[in-house]
Amino acid sequence: MKISRSTAAFETATLPRIAVLVPCYNEEQTIASVVGDFRAALPTAVIYVFDNNSSDLTIDCARKAGAIVKSVRDPGKGNVVRRMFADVEADVYVMVDGDDTYDASSSTSMIETLLVDGLDMIVGVRKTEEAAAYRAGHRFGNRLLTGAVRRLFGRTFTDMLSGYRVFSRRFAKSFPAHSRGFEIETELTVHALQLRMPVGEQVTPYRSRPENSTSKLNTYKDGFKILGTIIGLMKSERPLVFFSCGFALCVALSLLLAVPVIVTFLQTGLVPRLPTALLSASLGLLGVILLTCGLVLDTVTRGRIETKRLFYLMTPGFSIEEASSAAHQEI
Repeated sequence: MKISRSTAAFETATLPRIAVLVPCYNEEQTIASVVGDFRAALPTAVIYVFDNNSSDLTIDCARKAGAIVKSVRDPGKGNVVRRMFADVEADVYVMVDGDDTYDASSSTSMIETLLVDGLDMIVGVRKTEEAAAYRAGHRFGNRLLTGAVRRLFGRTFTDMLSGYRVFSRRFAKSFPAHSRGFEIETELTVHALQLRMPVGEQVTPYRSRPENSTSKLNTYKDGFKILGTIIGLMKSERPLVFFSCGFALCVALSLLLAVPVIVTFLQTGLVPRLPTALLSASLGLLGVILLTCGLVLDTVTRGRIETKRLFYLMTPGFSIEEASSAAHQEI
C-alpha cells in the first residue's frame, strides 16, 4: 500500500520519542546482545549505554553494537540513573540492566500500556523457571523489603526491586534521585507511591546471566543498604510515623521505670530511687520532644510533597490525543 506524504507525516508526528537507558558496569559479555535485542524490538528508539567506570571492553562493545555511550564517574547505579534522567530528552524512557537477563520484546507492550492508559511507570515483574536466575535469597529479600514498603506507604509493587521499567517524561524529570547504589529501585517505587502516580506492572520473562558474566549485586550488603534506604525514606517521607515510634518506645521505658518509684512513694511517701526517677522523667520528656518533631516535620513534608506534585504536573507528558490533533492541524 502506498502511503501519502500527509499520512506519513501524521504517523511520524504521533510517534513518541523513545530512549532505552542501559546502566552498566563491566558487562562486555552481554552489552552487545542487550543493545541488539532492543534495536530489533524498538527500531525507532535511541539506545544509550551509561558506563560506570568499567575496566573491561564494555564501552567498545556498546559502541560497536550501535549505542550512544556516556560515562558516569561517580560509582553506583543510583548516580547513573540520576545522570540518565538529567541528560536524555525523550517522551518514554525504558530502563533495563545491561546483564542480558530481561526480555527486550516485552518493552513494546509495556510502552503501549504506558501510553494508552496514561501511566507514569510500569514495572517489569520477573518470571522465571530457572533457579539460578532468581535465587531464593533474592526472592526472600525482595518479599521482605516489598512488605516493608507496603506497610509504610499503603501499597507497592509485586517486584519492587526489578531493574526493568518504563517511565513517562513526567516521572523522569520530576524524580530527585538521592540514592547512590542499588537502592535506587526502592526510591523509584517510593517516589511513585508518594505522589500517587498512575502506575502498573507487567510480567516479563527473566533468565539467568550468560556464562562468564558475574552479578554486581551483593545479597547481604546491598540488602542492608536497601533496608537502610527504607528507614531513611520513612524518616523523611513519613516523619510522624517514624518519630511516633521513638515516642512510644521512650514512653514505654519511662513508665516501666516509673512504676516501682511511684509504688514506693505511695507506700512510704519517699523517693529513694532518685536517679531512676530522673531517668524516667527524662525519657518521658524525650518522648514528647520526638513527638513534637514528628508533628512539625509532618507539616513540612506535606508542603514539600505538594511542591513535588506541582513540579510533576508542570512537566509536559506525551499525549497520543494531543499528538494526533497537532498532526491533523499540520496536514
